[in-house]
Amino acid sequence: MSKRAVIIAGATGMVGKEILAGLLADDTVAVVYALGRKAPALQHPKLEVHVVDFANLPLLPQADEVYLALGTTIKVAGSQEAFRAIDYDANLAVARAAQAAGVKKLGLVSAMGADAKSGVFYNRVKGELENALEKMPFEGMVFARPSLLVGDRVVLGQPERRGEKLGLAISKLIGFLIPGNYRPIAATAVAKALLSQVPQAQGKTVLLSGAMH
Repeated sequence: MSKRAVIIAGATGMVGKEILAGLLADDTVAVVYALGRKAPALQHPKLEVHVVDFANLPLLPQADEVYLALGTTIKVAGSQEAFRAIDYDANLAVARAAQAAGVKKLGLVSAMGADAKSGVFYNRVKGELENALEKMPFEGMVFARPSLLVGDRVVLGQPERRGEKLGLAISKLIGFLIPGNYRPIAATAVAKALLSQVPQAQGKTVLLSGAMH
């Protein structure tokens, strides 16, 4: 079996950082092309960093898989338009560029509640992205829809999210009463689920938190 070449967008984020670490530790991966607006602090012999403008992507190197982990919040982005430019436009642009580079398998960090018909803007954008990706001719794609993510955002230079902090506190108190799909989930668990499922994906697979814990 030949070694894999992998593209990842959003490797400096909470889940993206864990995906990148897993790829670099995987002996079956020969090279990882990390796309981002800034370079990750990590250096590794298998890591090739591409600082890019997602609105004007260059041709990407030939690869086997792509992981889409770009994401923000409306508060951080500053507006709904700016949020959409990252969570929808940038992820879709990478998917299209990856397909042109011969990629056959795709993994997406989406969100619980992703639904193109949702009345919640955040969930609607996530659902619209999933729908757009489904129309692309990848051999296999895996959409991870985590609930509240657990991880250290401060270390990543990101502001804490009040909802995540509150959800984690509630989970510690009555977690045994909360259905698996709604319990807070560690970013590492989401990354591991994608890393195990994407290389063998056929068609579309949706992973909810209960299956990723």
